[in-house]
Amino acid sequence: MKLDDLSQWPPRRRMRRSRSGPSIRSVLQETHLSASDLIAPLFVKESATTPEPIASMPGVFRLGIRSVVDECRTLHTLGVRGVALFPCTDPSLKNPKGSGALDPQGLIPRTLAEIKSSVPGLLVFCDVALDPYTDHGHDGVLDASGTVDNDATVEILCHMSLCLAQAGANFVAPSDMMDGRVGAIRDTLDHSGHHSTGILAYAAKFASAYYGPFRDAVGSARPSSEGYLDKRGYQLNPANPREALLDALLDEEEGADILMVKPAGPYLDILTRLREHTLLPLAAYQVSGEYSMIHAAAERGWTDLPRTRLESLLAIKRAGADIILSYFTKTVAEELSRPSFSID
Repeated sequence: MKLDDLSQWPPRRRMRRSRSGPSIRSVLQETHLSASDLIAPLFVKESATTPEPIASMPGVFRLGIRSVVDECRTLHTLGVRGVALFPCTDPSLKNPKGSGALDPQGLIPRTLAEIKSSVPGLLVFCDVALDPYTDHGHDGVLDASGTVDNDATVEILCHMSLCLAQAGANFVAPSDMMDGRVGAIRDTLDHSGHHSTGILAYAAKFASAYYGPFRDAVGSARPSSEGYLDKRGYQLNPANPREALLDALLDEEEGADILMVKPAGPYLDILTRLREHTLLPLAAYQVSGEYSMIHAAAERGWTDLPRTRLESLLAIKRAGADIILSYFTKTVAEELSRPSFSID
């Protein structure tokens, strides 16, 4: 059939009109990204007198306390409103119970105090899990059979959360995936007078293969000869979206202030489903493996790094995230601050 035989030809609705130039594309853009949407994960290491590069995460460093404070000051100036702290614990301080997590003079409480003194307007999110502190690398303590003991772990996490709240954390962020931990932490904080300390719950954290570079960064990775640490007994099955939704909504019932999906990019469907079922703010963690894959492809000339990283963040925002934890935070915040910057 010839085009002139079609009753609707030429087309009345030409979608390309809305894409014809940078100005109209900007005016009609539906999803926007700002520095205030982003949270910067920072790795803190006591012995890092100078920033230590992380081989598997180009452009990311382990930082000493003073360097962390300097980084926080820079991020805040760029419009970033929060950081998430992760300790790289000296192996000599690790043990099966992860007792270093409860030290009020530990690395993270001291880092918190310095940040709050120097950059009081910056929100600080503190990870609550035992894997940086246990010599076996699991997120909780083990019972006699070698299985993570849920209830014994929750009791420790409550004390850890209180320690972090007393040190000045704005949010504690339980990432352990133990049952009932959000409610127990909320009760502990409230009964201790820390009503204003929030809980960002890792509400849908999957047993993902994308965490490898992070474990290198914090020193919780096992030697390659021992194989990948199996956390499927408490982290979510990547094949189970309904279970993920149920887990997240239980955290909401228990008093979480913000729910998070981790990883972000491979689980955009989970993020969108959760957005449809809750009115709470949603966070998503663009994890180390996502970051490193984008860098690796760009280093080989297969992708355009600036465009790919921005597109990846826009996809997470579009899927429903209000907050994005990303190792691209500083670079993207710098880009967004330039008057000449355009997504086009």
